Amino acid sequence: MRHALAAILVAAAAAAAVSFISNDFYLRILFNIGVYFLCAAGMNVLLGYAGQKSLGQAGLFAAGAYSAALLTTSSLDLGPWVALLLATVIATLCGVLIAAPSLRVRGPSLAMVTLAFGIVVEKLVTEAEVFGGAMGIYAIKPLTFGGAPLDMAGWVWLVIALGLGLHLLLRNLLTGRFGRAFLSLQADEVAASAVGVAVLRYKVLAFVIAAATCGLAGALVAQQNQYINSDFINFHLSIFILLLVLFGGAGTLVGPLLGAVTLTVITALVARWSWIEHFVQGALLLFALYVMPRGLAGVFQGLFRPRGTEAARRAEAPAPDARLPLRGGAAQAGVPLLAAEGLNKAYGGVRPARDVSARLVPGQIHALIGPNGAGKSTLINMLSGVVRPDSGRILFQGKLLNWSAPHAIAARGIARTFQNLRLFRDLSVRDNVLLGQHARMRNGFLSSLLGLPRAGREERAAEARVAEILRFLGLSALADQPAGALPYGLQRRVELARALATEPHLLLLDEPAAGLNPQETAELGQLLLRIRDQGITILLVEHHMDLVMAISDHVTVLDYGETIAEGTPALVQANPRVMAAYLGTDEAEAEAPHAEPELAVRA
Repeated sequence: MRHALAAILVAAAAAAAVSFISNDFYLRILFNIGVYFLCAAGMNVLLGYAGQKSLGQAGLFAAGAYSAALLTTSSLDLGPWVALLLATVIATLCGVLIAAPSLRVRGPSLAMVTLAFGIVVEKLVTEAEVFGGAMGIYAIKPLTFGGAPLDMAGWVWLVIALGLGLHLLLRNLLTGRFGRAFLSLQADEVAASAVGVAVLRYKVLAFVIAAATCGLAGALVAQQNQYINSDFINFHLSIFILLLVLFGGAGTLVGPLLGAVTLTVITALVARWSWIEHFVQGALLLFALYVMPRGLAGVFQGLFRPRGTEAARRAEAPAPDARLPLRGGAAQAGVPLLAAEGLNKAYGGVRPARDVSARLVPGQIHALIGPNGAGKSTLINMLSGVVRPDSGRILFQGKLLNWSAPHAIAARGIARTFQNLRLFRDLSVRDNVLLGQHARMRNGFLSSLLGLPRAGREERAAEARVAEILRFLGLSALADQPAGALPYGLQRRVELARALATEPHLLLLDEPAAGLNPQETAELGQLLLRIRDQGITILLVEHHMDLVMAISDHVTVLDYGETIAEGTPALVQANPRVMAAYLGTDEAEAEAPHAEPELAVRA
């Protein structure tokens, strides 16, 4: 509420100041600030939050501008307000059409694809007769109020109102479930999908938001000028919109405003020297990248951030009375929770999985062991959807899982950790664990955007469940610390907390004790037993044999992608084929009939 009140007061002060300005030059500067803020606010969602680099915003600006022009000057002869709305919708649809194929690539490749789109649009509006060619389109209907066209002060008041509304809507969206999902894409797409974030869907959503705001800005410029041509649409505009976000502070709510105000004023000051304008903007871009990587917003945050005591870096003892949030519908005891049948996976001539089968019984800790390169992580990746098997099938709670995406598998009730840590390092411990609740929250896009009561209820309920998980793992004192700043052992525990926040039926742990000291390993073993006792089934891939043998109910051994033994820890430990795989026992000796009859051995 304080943030919203501050935004309203700033907008009201700006609107009041307009009443005392009669010079159209200064009013036009204020209008440009408002227009560029609209572009930057949407671009901030795409770049600052979702981490997707686009150099084609000028093309989307053109989609809005030329749509408004054609809708009011063609035979359609629509009213200016209807044209403004439809132009924004058309630009949004263009964003969807571009994003769906483009966002399957990332990094520099995405930037090149969007750059190509911007160049194509620039050539199209320059040479196509329907867009007026180089001469452009004249006599575009301006917006009216009370039957009279808006004067310059009216245009400024309009962009202030639109900017305030957009800022408040994006604040609602970005300070909850959707904002965390966007930030997870920027940090680690694989980890984001593993906690239930539909990666491609959220990339497209971020691109659509940026397209809608750029289209709206383009339509406003066309209607205010009552004229549009290709001079408005060029590569320089795309770079300028990018610079607005980087200079103001990418990934902050106030950054787009700071960038729009600062750079618009600087551009107006150097406009009389056209030869220096691009040089100044290039210098500012380099300055922002190398001297102010967090932009003006980061500088101000550093100046005004209170200096507190040193942050806690030690975990508390896990609360014995804490309970994990659980979902209903788990398989009943004695019925396989998951059944993998005949799984095969090959990478060229390397076959890390050969006809692997497994049956996981609910409420047990199943260990998967084997020497390095045996295919353990490959099996975990196939079960979690990161890797698709070449053949075989996976049944979870009796339903086929083979072709499901990782985020859909997480939503079904399978969570995982990674052999190499995949935390969202710049996010707090609490936000990392809240991301585990993403698929369990039911507030959609509109309820989050509009700040409806349901979104608030879902957020508070998720925070309560996360607080209980942090108590369960002894992480409550570290909730507000950046996850990447914690010691390695605590980072491992945060990753486990994030997986538990998905409320899984099955928890896949890929070497969770890797890098832990003996005390931390022992504490991990006790935590895993408590998790099992809460009713969560665990599949554990681990090299610490003391840990495996102490806590496992059932052990499966892989070697060169094949299942060579499975049974109780004691039986597996005594099996000669297992000893041969780990210790290199002579093959003839390993094939001697020493195996116990209860142990299932597969040749």
